[in-house]
Amino acid sequence: MFWRVGVFPALLALVGCDTAGPHFGDVPATRLSIDGATFDVRVNGRLAEAIRVNPQYAPRLGALAPRAARAMQIVSGCEVTEVRGDAAQITGILDCGEGPPPVILVVGLNYDCVAIDGYFSSNDDTTFVDYDCEAVPY
Repeated sequence: MFWRVGVFPALLALVGCDTAGPHFGDVPATRLSIDGATFDVRVNGRLAEAIRVNPQYAPRLGALAPRAARAMQIVSGCEVTEVRGDAAQITGILDCGEGPPPVILVVGLNYDCVAIDGYFSSNDDTTFVDYDCEAVPY
């Protein structure tokens, strides 16, 4: 009996690991790895969603939010003005100005992104990091 009761919640947990939210259900994902965190990113209008798909011990949104925001920015080509959610499913609000700039990533592929340059602005305590992304096989 325990086996039957325990299997259903376990299957539900596995099914929900990489399931897009209702607003992003039909949108294909682009997978990016940013500084050790891997996200499936979907963009729909002024919103982007980054679902963390790699296991990490006790991640906190505070540590993951900048990486998720960068992943959403790379995929959408827009500035991420706000990040909400938790350490597994993160939603970003996009500011694309007059429309999104051209995006060089192909939707549906996997990318590994490495920080190549960065600096800290003491004016507003903001850290800027430049990433180089390379397509990787599934």
